[in-house]
Amino acid sequence: MNAIRPLRPPLPLRTAATACLTAIAAATVLAIAPASAQQVGPANGSLIVAGGALSDPAVFARFVDLAGGPSAPIVIIPTAGGGEEYDQYFRGRRPFEAAGARDITILHTTDPDVANTDAFVEPLLDARGVWFTGGRQWRLADSYLDTRVHDALWAVLDRGGVIGGSSAGASIQGSYLVRGDTRTNTIMMGDHEVGLGFLKGVGIDQHLLRRNRQFDLIEVIRAKPELLGIGIDENTAIVVQGDRFEVVGESYTVIYDANATLDSGGLFYFLAPGDRFNMATREAFRPSRGEGQLDRVTGTPWPPGR
Repeated sequence: MNAIRPLRPPLPLRTAATACLTAIAAATVLAIAPASAQQVGPANGSLIVAGGALSDPAVFARFVDLAGGPSAPIVIIPTAGGGEEYDQYFRGRRPFEAAGARDITILHTTDPDVANTDAFVEPLLDARGVWFTGGRQWRLADSYLDTRVHDALWAVLDRGGVIGGSSAGASIQGSYLVRGDTRTNTIMMGDHEVGLGFLKGVGIDQHLLRRNRQFDLIEVIRAKPELLGIGIDENTAIVVQGDRFEVVGESYTVIYDANATLDSGGLFYFLAPGDRFNMATREAFRPSRGEGQLDRVTGTPWPPGR
């Protein structure tokens, strides 16, 4: 925003009092300027966080639309899959092509030194959408965390673009990396615990109901009660803008909040497609004529674990 500059007399006529008033006015303008710091979701742009086995064409269409339409430059990063090389014919591009995308680049390395080079980062400089495919999320952390690629991803969001991902590509978007152990994906808190941080103070699990994982995030939230746990089932996603998200797809998203239990004592609760959630206030809403809060969720903290 343009600062409001107070009128002032020519320099010879200025007094100490005038200078003081000018400083006060400038400080007032700064004080009322909106803060742009991230609270939970990114200040600009959008995220699509999908729970794996994504096949709903409407979700891919939503991604392409948020990127700016069929002509928007889109980058797909398949690194989590564990392959040594991925060429421009990588089959993971097909759902985006079916959604109308015409400008797609496949970008992959396992070497963070390469991820810090001008040539590698170049496709991201104009990208309006970036998608992480599935596999193991620690591979994404090893390759891109705190590199120029990481900076370029934030720049995509800063200019109003969209970052998305499914399965491993969902978990990497949180600040806490769930199932980040290099030995097995059954360890919830492993040897990699830092994600890319597009969702601050959040840990994300995926394939939730299909793989009977609905109780697994409890371990993480008991150990780190300040985190918000988000579990997403297959062929389901959340669309994040600011601190709010909407559930889309065919199944459920599950919320784990150490300061919220069900009236039955349950430690997590379900959001259906169309439901919305405010990650800053940790309030869930179900569509109605207005936007009523989800019932049965209380402000009672979790009881001590066994």
